[in-house]
Amino acid sequence: MQKGNIHSVESMGLVDGPGIRTVLFFQGCKLRCQYCHNPDTWSMSGGKEMEVDQIIKMLKRYQPYYGETGGITCSGGEPLMQIEFLTELFRTCKEENISTCLDTAGYGNGDYEELLAYTDLVILDIKHYLAGGYNAITGGRFSVPESFLEAVKKRKIPLWIRHVVVPNLTDSEEHIRGLGEYIRTIPNVEKVELLPYHTLGVDKHKVMDLSYPLKDTLPMCKEKTRQLQKMILDIVSLQPRKD
Repeated sequence: MQKGNIHSVESMGLVDGPGIRTVLFFQGCKLRCQYCHNPDTWSMSGGKEMEVDQIIKMLKRYQPYYGETGGITCSGGEPLMQIEFLTELFRTCKEENISTCLDTAGYGNGDYEELLAYTDLVILDIKHYLAGGYNAITGGRFSVPESFLEAVKKRKIPLWIRHVVVPNLTDSEEHIRGLGEYIRTIPNVEKVELLPYHTLGVDKHKVMDLSYPLKDTLPMCKEKTRQLQKMILDIVSLQPRKD
């Protein structure tokens, strides 16, 4: 029986996929995004060790609330860092008729084929659509999430796209147009959501004695975010959704 290292659990999540969902936040992430607000999830240690059966037992208690659209969402950190455990968890969820959603930046390793066979929805956090910009924001290699995205496209899994809009970093109209054109090339995209940058990560970095790269950056203007949201939906030809 596989064991996973879980940072925390949200029993009744309403924004991490359709319907009411139980959200598992995994430990472990290789990226070091400039605006990360959960640096306490970076390490593979520090969370709570949980077995698949233990999680399934918890999910079945909440299952009556899921209705036709709810289920489990695995987020992080980066859940792909624990892909064997995640695969066994999703496989068992499907046996129990529990909907599975993977909330990821696509930065894992190994073969995604078996995992994606048990995945109903992918929420993909696109950090940047160009290799140079991606590396500057995350410290990672753009080819890694590109490889994951190709696997998702191959299996034709429904996709929700998220992107953090940061002042003076990813908030220009030129950037949003480029991102929109990039998303237009991805099939099976059902939703695109721009998330305004916030400063909730500043205090966590202080507590952990970590340098925060954007310490002088103010929160993103919500009105401008709404304007950019409309722009990108026009580009990708999607209508706003109510979930």
